[in-house]
Amino acid sequence: MDEKQKPRTINPFLRTIIEVGFIVFLFYSNLLMGEYTNSGMGKSHGIIWAIQDIFTPTNFIIAIVSGLVGQVVFEFLRKKL
Repeated sequence: MDEKQKPRTINPFLRTIIEVGFIVFLFYSNLLMGEYTNSGMGKSHGIIWAIQDIFTPTNFIIAIVSGLVGQVVFEFLRKKL
């Protein structure tokens, strides 16, 4: 294969940061959407309250751990398939 046709690979560390960041983004997006469902209090309290309610140290730890677990699963599947 010619050098120009070779697919570009991303640094594994950068790929890990991007994938974990995306999982964290999805986690917080899901929490924010949950504040605006019928059972959430975001409708009555507003967006600032909802953001303050979801950005807690506990949620941050859960998001990072979930992101790292997701990264391990992705790497396993990437190598298996």
